[in-house]
Amino acid sequence: MCTAATYLTKDFYFGRNLDYEFPYGESVTVTPRNYPFRLRSGAEFTSHYAMIGMAHVQNDFPLYYDGTNEKGLCIAGLNFVGNAKYHKAEPGRENVAQFELILWLLGSCATVAEARLLLARTNITDVPFCDGMPVAQLHWIIADRNECITVESVQDGIHVYDNPVGVLTNNPPFPMQMFALNNYAQVTAKPPVNRFGDLPLETYSRGMGGLGLPGDLSSQSRFVRASFVKLNSMSGSGESESVSQFFHILGSVEQQRGCCELESGEHEITLYSSCCNADKGVYYYTTYENSQISGVDMHRENLDGSKLISYPLIEGQQIRWMN
Repeated sequence: MCTAATYLTKDFYFGRNLDYEFPYGESVTVTPRNYPFRLRSGAEFTSHYAMIGMAHVQNDFPLYYDGTNEKGLCIAGLNFVGNAKYHKAEPGRENVAQFELILWLLGSCATVAEARLLLARTNITDVPFCDGMPVAQLHWIIADRNECITVESVQDGIHVYDNPVGVLTNNPPFPMQMFALNNYAQVTAKPPVNRFGDLPLETYSRGMGGLGLPGDLSSQSRFVRASFVKLNSMSGSGESESVSQFFHILGSVEQQRGCCELESGEHEITLYSSCCNADKGVYYYTTYENSQISGVDMHRENLDGSKLISYPLIEGQQIRWMN
């Protein structure tokens, strides 16, 4: 399961926790403007916006989990198992395979407004990437510094929802995630107010205004908690302060090994957390074993090139000794 969020200070930031029981060999991958693709529909995609994000590269194709392009548009795909539904190709539509969607939107659109227009004529198809790799059941959060949307492809087609909180987790469908916030309208970052008349009730601890905020690892609870933390979050506007605060937001819903056991006996953990400065094209990340922040700047690469650039993740813990 996963959690994605947006954050705005002087610059715009976007990122996510990827929670799963094992990795797929992902790497921070830069796709330059002239890296050629042929979509499964047959369309050529040889000139597009440059982008950076986390991807599993297979057969020279970057299967992006999340990323941003050079214009500041950001996308992440999150598990949406049991609800996602893709369809067969339809004449007169932009037929895009599920695994192509992030790459295609980031390559084609500069803003959320442009993505809305493109999605209006899009059909997400159920074509798998290859034999032995089933089609992932996902929904998507798409954002720029001005707005955020959630995109879900379900039985009756594609739905595009305004996302005013700038947060997305997994199930249930996004309108139900938003509705659940009604149950927590009374939660506050401030000290609680005694509403029991003249009873001499005591605020015996700091943070009691947040009593009732969920702390379990279910996707609905993570949505509520991440929304509360993000919407109450405060930091300076500098790069280090903003990036640090963003990782703290994601840290409020991270998964620790041993706390989420699956039927297989394996445990889901936060494999990586990412934070991209979408204005500057810098992709930061941490991994489960390495809490030190690492970064890749897409603008230090040749964005007019035609070859993928990939940086394997630094997995081992990095400790700065002081004596």
